[in-house]
Amino acid sequence: MPWPSKPVIYEINTWVWLNTLSQQYRKTITLKNVPDAVLDELAGAGLDAIWLMGVWTRSPRGMQLARKYLHEYRPALPDITPDDIVGSPYAIWDYQADERLGGRKALAALRKRLHSRGLRLVLDYVPNHVALDHPWVQAQPGYLIQGTARDLKRRPSDFYEAKDTWGRRLIVAHGRDPYFPGWEDTAQVNAFNPGFRKAALATLIDISNQCDGVRCDMAMLLVNRIFRQTWYGYYDETVAPETEFWNDVIPAVRANHDDFRFIAEVYWNMEFDMQQLGFDLTYDKMLYDRLLSGSTRDIRVHLIADLSYQQRLVRFIENHDEPRAYATLGPLKSRPAATLAVTLPGASLLHDGQFSGRRAKLPVQIGRQSNEPVDEDLERFYKHLLAEIRSPIYQRGRWRLFNLFPAWSNNHTYDNLVAHGWSDGEDYRLIVVNMTETQSQANYQPERLAGDCRAKMAAERCAQRR
Repeated sequence: MPWPSKPVIYEINTWVWLNTLSQQYRKTITLKNVPDAVLDELAGAGLDAIWLMGVWTRSPRGMQLARKYLHEYRPALPDITPDDIVGSPYAIWDYQADERLGGRKALAALRKRLHSRGLRLVLDYVPNHVALDHPWVQAQPGYLIQGTARDLKRRPSDFYEAKDTWGRRLIVAHGRDPYFPGWEDTAQVNAFNPGFRKAALATLIDISNQCDGVRCDMAMLLVNRIFRQTWYGYYDETVAPETEFWNDVIPAVRANHDDFRFIAEVYWNMEFDMQQLGFDLTYDKMLYDRLLSGSTRDIRVHLIADLSYQQRLVRFIENHDEPRAYATLGPLKSRPAATLAVTLPGASLLHDGQFSGRRAKLPVQIGRQSNEPVDEDLERFYKHLLAEIRSPIYQRGRWRLFNLFPAWSNNHTYDNLVAHGWSDGEDYRLIVVNMTETQSQANYQPERLAGDCRAKMAAERCAQRR
């Protein structure tokens, strides 16, 4: 099933979703028996792909570690119990669908049901680390970064003690990025080990047989220069590859599935770098930060970037790593932010619970969510917005950013607005958003956008509040 040029991807926290459905239907719901009505609702929402976040088998030891932090999870789930803590989906013990969620066959069957409704399936891949009790720790410790007893003593947050298959003592590094301590439920891979690269490719090929795209967690951490910066002195430089990890694996996977999509979670202004390494789509964290700050001038500057670059960005206003948009932006400001994010060139990432106005950011280690009030007005807004972007103009039209000018002398409120538009023959869209609380006015130069035709608004002219 070919991907559209401007896909809408919907992220679902799989464990929480199935738990919530089980409560609603008063029976155990797994990947095997998700009701048709639920899938029909997803298909009817105007989505292109479902990202089932967290389907892989989680670490037993990681779950035990996570239960130490029950008190930290209580604000998100006041009545939490130890049974609600299922461990991090990013401390992966095995890239097989967790049997508690239904297992591999159930995932394959669900994928077919999604395909029959025109929906693609996206799954996770975590390149930088595995669970701290992953089988590699015992069987293939060379695939992991190892330290010394001195490292363990001096940097206990970055290393831990383990044993290999023969019971020999190992000091293994926790997965980390260069700027923060290690994640205690993970083991850091050795990205320069040839055996690891071969095993990673086999894993990705297997994943590509099960879905239509993969979201790669913290993808920039395996870029050679970043890995060197983080782990210099802990790998054998004599076998360090000259090629980039992603340059090695992405073409090899595509040899089997030419329409498979690679999506990079990426930070540190490395979006373009990851696109050059073969990623089809990369997170647009810069737009997210500027929407959060409300700086329309900074947003406009960001949107000046080359169109070929922007078409490969993933726009979002929330996901499982970020606070809920309803909590950070509020019920009104989140509307212009969502309008802009969804109507710009590039992919759109929407998050389960975003439409209803959920406020609680769930720790990924827990498998249940509280009941929260539904904002029905917000739901209607998203229904209207998603219906609008199903128009073919957003797939095949020509996009441009508009310059705005004062509506009259000394009226500087035009600087509060962002305006862009699409055209396709005699079909037009003009989208204007106001990220401030000030009622604002502006003139723009329509050129051929309107002509003798009236420009249609892509969504309501949002948040022009006094």
